[in-house]
Amino acid sequence: MKKIILLLMGSCLLQTGWAQNSKSPRQLKKEEKRQRINALVRQEEEGVIIYKKHSVLGVKLTTDGYGGFFEIGKAQSVKKSILFQLEFSERKHAKEEKQNNPFAPTAPLIFGKQNFFYPVKLGIQQQYLFGNKGNKNGVSITGNFGGGFIVGLLRPYMMEVDKGGQRVFIQYDSPDSLLFVNGPFYGGPSFGTGWNKLKITPGAYIKPSVRFDYGRYNEMVSAIEVGFNAEFYSKKIPQMIRTKEKNFFFSGYVALVFGRRK
Repeated sequence: MKKIILLLMGSCLLQTGWAQNSKSPRQLKKEEKRQRINALVRQEEEGVIIYKKHSVLGVKLTTDGYGGFFEIGKAQSVKKSILFQLEFSERKHAKEEKQNNPFAPTAPLIFGKQNFFYPVKLGIQQQYLFGNKGNKNGVSITGNFGGGFIVGLLRPYMMEVDKGGQRVFIQYDSPDSLLFVNGPFYGGPSFGTGWNKLKITPGAYIKPSVRFDYGRYNEMVSAIEVGFNAEFYSKKIPQMIRTKEKNFFFSGYVALVFGRRK
């Protein structure tokens, strides 16, 4: 009887070892990854800083435009990080309306537009961890709050008009401003027009936001961010003619964020 039991035990051990050895490289890699993820989860629960920094890119849609940003984050503890951000965006006026010239192949025209408006932001945020991922397929929630400085770039909107039988580009505050308003018009500016006449208006901003990171427990960042911008400029911003100028702007946004942790 003892011999039979010993034979059965040996057979089970051999089958177990054979099954382990028969795993494909892909299965072994998945198992190693799963073990690493479980170890990271345990470390986070114990309060260990796993990743010390991250770098991400974000693309965003705002209630009055669009933009993108680059961010570097440094962990201060498991619950807190400091974020350094550089952002570029274009802000549009609610009364903008593109029109095409059916008689000439020109760029679309936005009647009454005075300046393109590009806020460039350099800021810092404090990030707080509200809720961690319950498992590798979960979602972590962080709250970010901070602000910084803005350089508001004003690029004049150059209208293509007929001046004495010639097609020329003019801006609103030029000697030919009546042509800018009354025409006759051909179209609007190309992307390369007006950059040599940039004007700068400085300002400051604050930005609260909430970030939902749905990426797995690994080195990659995949998140959706929702937040608000409140911007104040030292001078009023002329975007459209015959409309009230302002130096305070408030907008909401949603952003896709992706990058890597180290």
